[in-house]
Amino acid sequence: MMLTPQLVSEYDSNAPDETETATFGLGCFWGPDAAAGAIDGVVRTRVGYAGGTKPDPSYDVIGDHTEVVQAAYDPDRISFRKLLEWAFSEQQPYRQPRKRQYHNIVFTETADQHEQLQAFLDDSDFDRDRLETRFEELDECYVAEDYHQKFQLRGKRWITDVFDEANYDAEDVRESPAAAKLNAHAAGHEVDVPFLEQSYDRRSK
Repeated sequence: MMLTPQLVSEYDSNAPDETETATFGLGCFWGPDAAAGAIDGVVRTRVGYAGGTKPDPSYDVIGDHTEVVQAAYDPDRISFRKLLEWAFSEQQPYRQPRKRQYHNIVFTETADQHEQLQAFLDDSDFDRDRLETRFEELDECYVAEDYHQKFQLRGKRWITDVFDEANYDAEDVRESPAAAKLNAHAAGHEVDVPFLEQSYDRRSK
């Protein structure tokens, strides 16, 4: 069976409504966006800009903000602490990129996330005095331009055509759980979702 608009729409309609959000700066956001989508328990992803003071940043005028990935996750399936483990595996915590745009940052949005972060650091083997990763409360995250969202899907007509046929606009694709999983798959990550097993005959198109 081929990937169809119905398969995508059904997957999205069955996604959990109640999610929490984790926000991380992990360098250029295209790679982390795809990697986060492969995590079991992550429902949807988006990329944006956070951590700075400039109002309404853009990719061309980012100011003092950093590229970030936001992962909406189902807390019944994965904890913020598990996402912290993933985020630290995606960076070099003792080395900060020179450009602020690509800094490593762990944001917290709630008291519970802050407590989980402190517990994670206390239980880890990290030398706290040497850590360069920034730890900040999230003030605001500005959504990045459409052409940065689900970047790995660009040029994959066997995927993008299906969303077009399902009448998804750019915002719909950005917020689509199916698009998050397909973006991860297109980047080469292993993703365990039923509709992917049914679409291999179109991968090369």
